[in-house]
Amino acid sequence: MDNLNSSSKFKKLVFFNQLVSFSLSFIILTLYFSFILIIGFYPNIFHIFIFKSSITFGIALGLFIILISIFLTLIYVIISNLFLDKLKEHNE
Repeated sequence: MDNLNSSSKFKKLVFFNQLVSFSLSFIILTLYFSFILIIGFYPNIFHIFIFKSSITFGIALGLFIILISIFLTLIYVIISNLFLDKLKEHNE
């Protein structure tokens, strides 16, 4: 009976791990592909200067995507360390 219980805990661990990783990966890939599609079909949008400075919309959007990627990686690490590792320890 204990083997069945640990098997269900392992399935729960795998499910939550995949849910978190696929969700965050989907967000990042959507941002990257949107950026590439805008470059391909509407490149003039990236020539717009922000607040009459030397920074264009393209630079700001590229920096935003990089920062969001770093932030979502931090979110994954926090979720993994606080939640998924506890599930893994209970499984063993």
